[in-house]
Amino acid sequence: MNSISPDLHLVDFASATPKALQNEVLNAINAANAFLDKMSAATDQSSDTVDISAEQALADVMTFDHMNVALDRSWGILSHLNSVMSNDETRHVHHELLPKLSAYGTRVGQHQPLFSRYQTIINDETFFASLSPARARAVELALRSFELSGVALPKAEQETFAAVQSELSTLSAAFSDHVLDATQAYALPLNDKQLAGLTESGLALLADAGEQYKARALACGALTQDEIDALPTPYYVASLNIPVYLAIMTHADDRSLRETLYRAYVTRASEFDTHTNSKGESLNNADIMSQILQLREKKAQLLGFGNYAEVSLSTKMADSVTEVETFLRDLAAQATPTAEQDLAQLQKYASDYGISELQPWDSAYLAEKVKQSAFSLSQEEIRPYFPLPKVISGLFAIVERLYGIKAQPQSIDGTDSQPVSRWHDDVHFYQLFDADDHFLGGFYFDLFARSGKRGGAWMNGFQARYRYEAQDHQQLPVCFMVGNFTPALDGKPSLLTHDEVLTLFHEFGHGLHHLLTQVSVGDVSGVNGVEWDAVELPSQFMENWAWDAEGIALISSHVGTGDALPKDKLDALLAVKNFQSGMQTLRQIEFALFDLLIHAHTPALDYEGILATLNSVRSDIAVMQTPDYNRFANGFSHIFAGGYAAGYYSYKWAELLSADAFSKFEEDGIFNPITGKAFRDTILSVGGSFPAKTNFENFRGRSASIDALLRHSGFAHANNTETAAAHASHEEG
Repeated sequence: MNSISPDLHLVDFASATPKALQNEVLNAINAANAFLDKMSAATDQSSDTVDISAEQALADVMTFDHMNVALDRSWGILSHLNSVMSNDETRHVHHELLPKLSAYGTRVGQHQPLFSRYQTIINDETFFASLSPARARAVELALRSFELSGVALPKAEQETFAAVQSELSTLSAAFSDHVLDATQAYALPLNDKQLAGLTESGLALLADAGEQYKARALACGALTQDEIDALPTPYYVASLNIPVYLAIMTHADDRSLRETLYRAYVTRASEFDTHTNSKGESLNNADIMSQILQLREKKAQLLGFGNYAEVSLSTKMADSVTEVETFLRDLAAQATPTAEQDLAQLQKYASDYGISELQPWDSAYLAEKVKQSAFSLSQEEIRPYFPLPKVISGLFAIVERLYGIKAQPQSIDGTDSQPVSRWHDDVHFYQLFDADDHFLGGFYFDLFARSGKRGGAWMNGFQARYRYEAQDHQQLPVCFMVGNFTPALDGKPSLLTHDEVLTLFHEFGHGLHHLLTQVSVGDVSGVNGVEWDAVELPSQFMENWAWDAEGIALISSHVGTGDALPKDKLDALLAVKNFQSGMQTLRQIEFALFDLLIHAHTPALDYEGILATLNSVRSDIAVMQTPDYNRFANGFSHIFAGGYAAGYYSYKWAELLSADAFSKFEEDGIFNPITGKAFRDTILSVGGSFPAKTNFENFRGRSASIDALLRHSGFAHANNTETAAAHASHEEG
């Protein structure tokens, strides 16, 4: 099983230099443009259209699709490396290519001869009916994409659209750069008094941050070697990398330190952030944010939409801005009574720690104290029970029971005949097999926080399952699953909090959606072509097994003794599942409503308008006040540098679907292989080859219901109004 399938087409990262990837991208663009030029020339000879059959039109489309595989691959590798191993050279090449890629993408989306071939295919009703569901769906989605790329616009407006797209890609990259640079620029050396309350693992993280601080200071000349040698060992430094930040916010007794770090985190890339990049330029994202909104509004106007939120929703399950806003506000109403109880619980404990007025930098600290007191549960106490190797092996055991699949690690010590190239020593590669040893695909884990790596966690569906019979080309799915967990320290493996366990399960759910597809039409294979507000269904669904006693038994084992998680800690962990769920739900709704409203507003908001909208949403939704200086929006990469613009609501929308899907397992048995096979066959295997609403109803046998979401969130006691219950049907769009 250790031999690597050639259908994986794995990357040789040693040769994947920025310059080499740049050449590959440019060559792929040039080849594809030459194909489009040839198509245009053939069309020009016979006025606006070329008289070809639907069969020939499909052949041309598939040839062009295959040409783009090379571009998707080279650009995909470069984008990935810019996220996980960012440096000046990679960033420079990545950003230099953005305008060229944008221009190419716009040309494709506005290319009339290519568009006419898709129209020829769909207008031949007999031929179109003979296509596989996946191919037919890909054609339909492509036609929609042409419309949203301005194919019907007059020439002058097409040029304007192209310029807007190009500028948006550049601004989004700059936004992301500023957030990463601001996060990594911050370092606060700590004294012994400030360390009070920190756990052993937290101190190890701070010491590791101290070593990185010394290395950077020496490299940039801020400190000499003699000055570094004079510093104490270990040297504790606070940073804004998530594992360090959370360690301090959760455990540091020094309230002023928590406030200092909180302020630094929520003002990243804002007018309050005095850091600069390597060129000495400000990292403030304020102007970029307003420019992005103005350009998105311009794009919406060119396409004939009322606002950019309507553009975003045109490709999603939800039908309208009103529907989404109603869903969010109704869910907020359901969550508010629980959130108020959550806040009261924290306030009750605040006075015990000398806190008269509860502030955001107190909430994680007090929540941990409540867990220890009310539930006899400490994240640090259970962390040793979740060593990463055990969690991974347990995760693999769970999906084997559910879906009959087996993950096979590829060794990294050269004992295999084909060692796999990796971009960092922390990375591991696995192959995935079906129960009968049929090969399915491969995936990489890159799970630890480090310098030069974008924060957060994500699944990158780098290579889709795809087949092009004309050239006997076949590729199997490959994906990158990325996290920012606490790395292995002091000779121990990485020890995860339960929150980090949930994150791993979440991203693996995305990975399974990508890897288990049986669709070989690339545009609708795996996660491709799946509506954005349904793509989180498999990921959130997977989290349920990390909350189940049987699942926890498979993923937990004390790092020192090998003992299972004791029953009292297991009971406490399960009891704490919905702890603070009201406030957490309102926080997600706050983000989602803010995102929706700024993109639905016309005219486009300036920076002051963006902040005013955020404050208004907080006034409506939040139960705890936020300091005036909080500039969360300036670091909201999901909507300003990612794909979630006017779509952040998708997390809650898909959570309704995932909760309802899991309720089927609750009815049948959570490891029921028949139900597991049904979920695989109707959701995971079909990708975007059918609408998400169809896939869900094929699995559940009915429309989605909000009941399971309310129950799973601990809101069952809330007033289940008719309006909220109505979302059982229209939630799916």
